Amino acid sequence: MPRGPATGLARDAAHVLRVAGPLVEIGCPASVAMHDLVVLGDDRLPGEVVAIHGDTATVQAYEYTGGLAPGHAAEPQGRPLSVRLAPDLLGGVFDGLLRPLDGAGDLLLTTGPGAAPDQRAWQFTPRVSEGGRVAAGDVLGEIAASVPLRLLVPPDLSGEVTRIAAAGEHSADAVVAVVGGHQVRMAQSWPVRRPRPVSRRLLADVPLNTGQRAVDLLFPVARGSTVAVPGGFGTGKTMLLQQIAKWCDADVIVYVGCGERGNEMADVIEELTELTDPRTGGRLAERTVTIANTSNMPMMAREASVHTGATVAEYFRDMGLDVVLIADSTSRWAEALREFASRMGELPAEEGYPAGLASQLAAFYERAAAVRTLGGTTGSVTVIGAVSPPGGDRTEPVTAHTERFVRCLWSLDRELAYARHYPAVSWADSFSRDAAALSAAHARAGDAEWAERRGRVARLLGEADRLADLVELVGITALPPRERISVLAGRLLREALIQQSALSPADAYSAPEKTTALVEAVLAVIDRCVELTDSGARAEDVEAVDFTPLLRARETAGPAQTTPVAAARDAVLARLKKAA
Repeated sequence: MPRGPATGLARDAAHVLRVAGPLVEIGCPASVAMHDLVVLGDDRLPGEVVAIHGDTATVQAYEYTGGLAPGHAAEPQGRPLSVRLAPDLLGGVFDGLLRPLDGAGDLLLTTGPGAAPDQRAWQFTPRVSEGGRVAAGDVLGEIAASVPLRLLVPPDLSGEVTRIAAAGEHSADAVVAVVGGHQVRMAQSWPVRRPRPVSRRLLADVPLNTGQRAVDLLFPVARGSTVAVPGGFGTGKTMLLQQIAKWCDADVIVYVGCGERGNEMADVIEELTELTDPRTGGRLAERTVTIANTSNMPMMAREASVHTGATVAEYFRDMGLDVVLIADSTSRWAEALREFASRMGELPAEEGYPAGLASQLAAFYERAAAVRTLGGTTGSVTVIGAVSPPGGDRTEPVTAHTERFVRCLWSLDRELAYARHYPAVSWADSFSRDAAALSAAHARAGDAEWAERRGRVARLLGEADRLADLVELVGITALPPRERISVLAGRLLREALIQQSALSPADAYSAPEKTTALVEAVLAVIDRCVELTDSGARAEDVEAVDFTPLLRARETAGPAQTTPVAAARDAVLARLKKAA
């Protein structure tokens, strides 16, 4: 016998039929659409329609459903799940649905469809006059913030400007313009699953400088590209992503803590708050948007958080800014997909993940791009996603599918991490498909030797790795002189160049000029070692030289200094001359 609506509800009113954790089935005679927002029960819990069968709709709830029962009211909102986009996002901490968490207490929990937005006033300067005509994406005015922002004509709007606010301070929710008869506010709403439109996508060929030598030299990423960072527990994924958030040369950072431990998320927020922004002199958090959906928070909000992060990143991109979106980690996001799919009774694919896992991963990374905006400026969204394969198994579905869609892979090696080599980026298992385009960009910028230096470092590291197993079997003294120098070269590159300390004020960040100076210094010393052995010097005499000045150059030189590096190189070359 079919179940009817609960007593007290109209016969055609939507109501809850079944509750199974985050899965809620509602009887919904009124028309609903996929991805429509639904408010559930007296607590008005937000949810999203994910399946429709006749008069029954399946909703994934974004809050804890304890106390929700069959018969409770359900209110379809007639619109997709959307978030509020405004200047006050900068410096804020939000949950997976972009609701403010500031002042929410230690548990970082919110209830209901939304918390009160920021009511700060923002300095607005108009850039159009009344009577002018504007198109989608055109600039209506500028907003003074930690990062210069622009008020744009919404993507679905164009026409005559019949009103524009005077220069001065206005709240984000105040009407500051009327275009084509429609009111325009600084705060706008956008569906999280719908990419914001652009004029066209551009070739990603401008390097994103992260300040991490292992990345910038060996596995560089372009602005608007995609990166996966797979690594097992304890290999330093979160530390590497935090370093990139702190030091990369993007205009805005969107950091999504997706299912990670709360203490790690708290550390990120605290460090961003305390760290001085080298660009502005203020706090780095002032140009960062933090979306915290930790492991103790509602599971399905984790699923929405990565789409929310992408929408926020596109909002700032459309203003002509370069944005880095960091998702830590996409494996926890995929686990939320798996759990909900099992509750829906979907046929499981590999390791229980839904069959559409690859498509959902592709849709997420597809939102990264360097673009020409509707207003004619250029902007970019670079997506960096951490992957946490169980047991470090890179053949598991999330890691395997992610590697298919990203342009760069920074694979973290457990042995390097346990040897205290950070960042533990494996030069054997990582790759960068952006390297060719970026080598051309470096050449255009006047550094025609960049590709050759990168190639030499990669070859020397590969040769040293090849000989490492042989050394363990027969010992270093059994090798010919040239191969002994290759082993020495690998050590010098690892310790003087690739290794980097996140705790050192001098070495946490490495500017491009310092990285170039270190590469050239180490290669010059290696070349001299090869020349000496080729001219008859004994390999053991070369190995006995004290290379300490070179190994310590990364610590003695400041983040952008090159003179101490050159001095260290000359000191080691002088010692090699004596050894000859």
